[in-house]
Amino acid sequence: MSRKPWLALTVLAAAAAWTAQASEALMNPSALTAQAPETFRVQFATTKGDFVVEVNRTWAPLGSDRFYNLVTNGFYDDVGLFRVVEGFVVQFGINGDPHVNQVWRSAGIKDDEVKQSNTRGTITFATSGKDSRTTQVFINTKDNARLDGMGFAPFGRIVSGIEVVDQFYKAYGEAPSSAQGRIQAEGNEFLKKQFPNLDYVKTAKVVPAPAAK
Repeated sequence: MSRKPWLALTVLAAAAAWTAQASEALMNPSALTAQAPETFRVQFATTKGDFVVEVNRTWAPLGSDRFYNLVTNGFYDDVGLFRVVEGFVVQFGINGDPHVNQVWRSAGIKDDEVKQSNTRGTITFATSGKDSRTTQVFINTKDNARLDGMGFAPFGRIVSGIEVVDQFYKAYGEAPSSAQGRIQAEGNEFLKKQFPNLDYVKTAKVVPAPAAK
């Protein structure tokens, strides 16, 4: 059967239009305010494999809403896992596009009350002070209860694939994290040049929860 070039071009055009629409949405943080479902799951496809996070909005409503809007608009696609510290955390959430970072750096949300402990496998927004959460999140790779009293409010937990998280490249330690200004300003171009062995989130998308048995 002969191939239909026009069909392939149509599919590519549709994909390009979707990408452009998502990118345009990411350039306007104030418009991304949809309320998240009470619970939802996000599948992260990474360079080491997949893991799934289940978000519980009652744990941290504002953080859950922000995470939901970021995921559904493609913010975490092709994002570097720039802070992987053995026995502590895996942190990510600086976009590969510097233009996107520029508009999100000041798009902080108010703090949530800490209702859950930062136990192994929980996911939490990073902060730099009061009401400063924007896009960066971290996964606790051990029990980090000391973070609870510092205002770090988990909003979800890994329900499958924690062994994938344990495999992310760790040898750089805190070095990439200390260069966050350049990551923000130069995006993935800087990360891939200076830290070529880093792992990445390929895609992050909301997926259905498994059917009840």
